Amino acid sequence: MKPPSLRLGVNVDHVATIRNARGGRHPDPVRAAKLAIAAGCDGITAHLREDRRHINDDDIARLKAEIDKPLNMEMAATEEMLAIALRTKPHAVCLVPEKRTERTTEGGLDADGQRAQLAPVVHALKHAGIRVSLFVGAQPAQIEAAVALGAPVVELHTGAWCDALNEGRAREAEAEWQLLRAGAALAKSYGLEVHAGHGLDYASAETIAVLPEIVELNIGHYLIGEAVFEGLAETVRFMLAAMERGRAKAGA
Repeated sequence: MKPPSLRLGVNVDHVATIRNARGGRHPDPVRAAKLAIAAGCDGITAHLREDRRHINDDDIARLKAEIDKPLNMEMAATEEMLAIALRTKPHAVCLVPEKRTERTTEGGLDADGQRAQLAPVVHALKHAGIRVSLFVGAQPAQIEAAVALGAPVVELHTGAWCDALNEGRAREAEAEWQLLRAGAALAKSYGLEVHAGHGLDYASAETIAVLPEIVELNIGHYLIGEAVFEGLAETVRFMLAAMERGRAKAGA
């Protein structure tokens, strides 16, 4: 049986990081989003952080108004961010953990331990017609919490697996891979739509594309970094080709 198609969401946060290093309007993350879409990606992801260290409110508003593919807004489950999401009405919201001191998102959301905080946010977003996903680790308790909260989508945090691969920690990488495989299967068995992201490059995206339960990858930092050398459109096409190679193995 042929696995479902695999979508690519391109995260444009770090185009804004470059812009903010000097101020002004260049480079423009909205222009980057349009280039990524023209190159074949299926949607755009942008994380509006509480400290606005990269994407800002105007970026989110312009992305919603100007792109012709779904906008996936990553955000913390706070009253401020909920109000912005309800006003902006992106296609999707992915709830993520957020700490002011972190350089990037360090792990998955503790959906199991934060059910009371997350429940009203998930309810409000769903009531507004916004698709909700939870960015979680692949542990069964986190996936089961997503089911209990009524989130239709989980995005599995692939950072620990990617870090172990990049650092040559083979035994740890294998353990993380098995956790991801089991988590994807469990989430699918509960009827959840399964996404994955964080730290993926061409090789790891090709590998994880083998998992038939996963229908979307969200990738940003690696693509923006490679775009310095290859151009953004080319890196998006390279990534789509890697994902297609992996998906072909899933159907073999």
